[in-house]
Order: sequence, then C-alpha cells, then structure tokens
Amino acid sequence: MQKSLVRYLSSLLLFGMNGIVAAHILLPSTQIVLVRTLLGSMLLVVILTASIVRHKGSLQSTAHPAQALYLFLSGAALGGGWIFLFQAYKLIGVGIASLTYYCGPVLVMALSPILFHTHLGAKKLLGFAAVVLGAFLVVGQGAGAALSPLGLACGFMSAVMYALMVIFSKKVTDISGLENSAVQLLGSFAAAFAYALATAQALPAFAPTDIVPSLLLGLVNTGLGCYLYFSAMHDLSVQTVSVCGYLEPLSAVVFSVLLLQEPMSTLQVLGAVLILGGAAWCELSGQIAFPRRTLERTSHGAAVHQSL
Repeated sequence: MQKSLVRYLSSLLLFGMNGIVAAHILLPSTQIVLVRTLLGSMLLVVILTASIVRHKGSLQSTAHPAQALYLFLSGAALGGGWIFLFQAYKLIGVGIASLTYYCGPVLVMALSPILFHTHLGAKKLLGFAAVVLGAFLVVGQGAGAALSPLGLACGFMSAVMYALMVIFSKKVTDISGLENSAVQLLGSFAAAFAYALATAQALPAFAPTDIVPSLLLGLVNTGLGCYLYFSAMHDLSVQTVSVCGYLEPLSAVVFSVLLLQEPMSTLQVLGAVLILGGAAWCELSGQIAFPRRTLERTSHGAAVHQSL
C-alpha cells in the first residue's frame, strides 16, 4: 500500500513537471506533442507486450473493437488538447495554462445534464461557481499584465478537448490498465502526426539542447509516469486517488512559480485555490464520476487524468 502510494504520487509529480520540461524545448508545440506521444507510446507498447508475453494474456481491445475505437478517439482528443496546452505554455506560462486546462472536468459537469442525463445538485453548482470565479480571477488579473489573448484561447481549447476526451472515454468500460493508456497514447500520436503533416511540421528540427528534455518528456514524464500511475492504481482506494490526484495541477502551478519564476498575484493565487478546490468539490461531493485523465492522470488521464 505504501509503495503503491509512493508510485502514484511520483507519477503525479512527473505529470506536474510536464510544463517545466517543455519550457526547455525550442520546438513548436505540435512537434513537442508529436515527439512526446511517439516516445511515450513506444515505451508503453513495449511494457504492455512484455506483460502479455510474461502472463500469457491477450489484448482486451481485440474482444471490444468498438470500445477500442472510442478509446483511440479519446486519445486523439487528448493529443489535440496537448497541442493547445503546450502552445498555451509558451504564450501565457505553465501555471495559468495548467489552471485553464483543469477547467475541462468542470465543462463536462456543466454539459452532463444534456450528455449523460444527470442531475446537478446544489453542491455541484456551488463547486462550478467557484471554478468560474477562480478562472475570472486568474484571467482577469493576467489581463492587466497583457496576457496573450491567443494563449488564453489555446488554454480554453485545451479544456474543451479534454472534455471531448472524457466524453469518448465514458463509452469505454472493458479496456483498462496499461492497455487503456497505450491505446490512448497511440491515438494522441496519430492526431499529432496528422496535424503535423497538414501543417508541414512532421519532421522536427532538433537543436542540441532539445534532445535531453525531449527524451525526458517522452520517456520519463509520459511513458514512465503512466506506468507508475497504472501500476499503483489497483492498490489504492478511489478516495485516495481522487484526493491525491489534485497534487498534479497544484504541483504544476508551484513548479512554474519556483522554477520558472512565473509571477502570480495574490488574487491569482486565490483564483487557483478556487479552481482546484471547486473542481475537487464537484468530483468528490456527488454522484457524477469523471474519468481521470487517461494519460496525464494526464493525467485526469481515460481514466487518466493526462496530464499525462
């Protein structure tokens, strides 16, 4: 139990470091996501293959092809969200971009009465109001510092794509664990590769300083992070996963301030507390269970939450 908790917390901290590592890569955001998903999916496929051979198992996707397709589309939406997110990192900073991205689960909650025919009680509406107020404080204070409108738009679109990822992943019930994450990452790579081809960015031009952080982002933060995340999940309670899961966005904000010296005013800090607290309140107080990012927890990950 203790070892599993250490693995889980380690994966969240790795996901929280994504923006910090990406800040040291000079490639365009599309190419960063392309390299990240390629390396991460390759590592997970190798680990998954070794596990299947060792335990003489089989792929769950072959028995559930329709769900595999939904999971692949979920990964494609996640890949698109990462492209927007990494562009937002460059334009408005890691901290604020991470907070806008984390509004994604609340968008799903707001749409749930239409999409999933669920009822929103007073507690969830209170949490939603806290997130909206927090977003207003973060963005409003940043506007006074000439925050990039394009960066804010990219941050908002990353949240929208996250919501699409969750909607697709809701249809997946029989594909889990590392296979879930591997299929999603392959979908993310396919989306990033298609967009890179369409925009003539399919061949990254690495500077010497890009190589090490690119390997770290793809193999360590994404591939190893997902492996640690899923290897710990079966030993932890749902409550532990949900509560501790908010270490990811919190660490992303803290790392951005401490390591990148990104400024945050007192009101923006209050906004961050409202966004994370409101999202946690929405998730823990009612009956709507949002899948965590399948990769990013990413988390927050098909049922990661990805950060990944």
